[in-house]
Amino acid sequence: MRCISLFTGCGGLDIGLAKAGFETIFATDIEPLCKETYCHPDNFGIDAIFHVGNISDVTTELIEKLSKQSIEGIDLLAGGPPCPPYSKSRFYRTEMLRGIEDPVGDETLRGYLRLLEEIRPKAFLFENVHGFAYKIHPAGFRLLQETAARLGYTTEHQIINAADYGVPQIRIRFLMVGMLGKKFNFPAPEYQDPAQLDGSLFSKVLIPWQTAGSVLSDLDTDKLAEDNGHYAGGKHHDLLELVPPGDNYLFFTEKRGHPDPKFIWRSRYWSFLLKLSPTMPSWTIQARRSNNMGPFHWRNRILRIAEVKRLQTFPDKYFLAGNVEKQWRQIGNAVPPLLAQRIGEAIFEQLNQSNK
Repeated sequence: MRCISLFTGCGGLDIGLAKAGFETIFATDIEPLCKETYCHPDNFGIDAIFHVGNISDVTTELIEKLSKQSIEGIDLLAGGPPCPPYSKSRFYRTEMLRGIEDPVGDETLRGYLRLLEEIRPKAFLFENVHGFAYKIHPAGFRLLQETAARLGYTTEHQIINAADYGVPQIRIRFLMVGMLGKKFNFPAPEYQDPAQLDGSLFSKVLIPWQTAGSVLSDLDTDKLAEDNGHYAGGKHHDLLELVPPGDNYLFFTEKRGHPDPKFIWRSRYWSFLLKLSPTMPSWTIQARRSNNMGPFHWRNRILRIAEVKRLQTFPDKYFLAGNVEKQWRQIGNAVPPLLAQRIGEAIFEQLNQSNK
């Protein structure tokens, strides 16, 4: 089945869709470095079609010219417009616009919908942060839903935790899938928070979440090859060392009963001095590598790129262009390939059923 990929980034979504049976005939992103990553011989290869440019400049004519294929009968249009306009951080950055009131949020969402209308694929997959569905800025969600309905798509959406599908990371995302003439059924979660597994004979048999320790254990050495640059915790490194695994700066608050409080409750971002626990999934990997915003390794250091790739379920040998900061940003912005594969497999199967 053929797929067109928008806002492709370094290719996390495309890796998973490829494993599910989709061939990406055209990918695009505004960041040139992402093309260097995507088209590397160890990744999608030098012959992969990757256009660098603004979504507003992507046309069906351009897609057909570069891919040398007709867009007629395309099976899937997939992608997620940039998420900052819909992110939780916009509640704190009150000087910045939210949702499609943000010019970037408006242009990118409308670019996706314009191509959806022009291409008319059999199905589409839309991904974003779960804040996309917040009622405080409903215009983007409403525009997506109403446009899809006008074009004849039956849509289903869910707020999904990647950890429920085997990703060793608590990563909450908004997903919408639309199909022509058919209702999409999201795949059932295979994993669950072990705290919610009651062990009774009547409970659904699910696998406990994958943990950070289970996927990082063979990489957990004292080698400091990638620990240059930022110093974990910065001036608060001594406090970071005292934070229990799985906790954050709130450990040092009066509300938590700390005998010598260092911070006021909810006075910082939740990820401030956030430390991984080897017995839990990672917290969400952010797009920015920071010296005080985690998650940090339980050894009180910044995670290495090899570890971030594991937590995002990227192949170990997947090449990333640029310096450490730019590699981190590409991975942090990506859809975990394993999550993409699970959703992609469901789309592939249900499209096949429609074609019979």
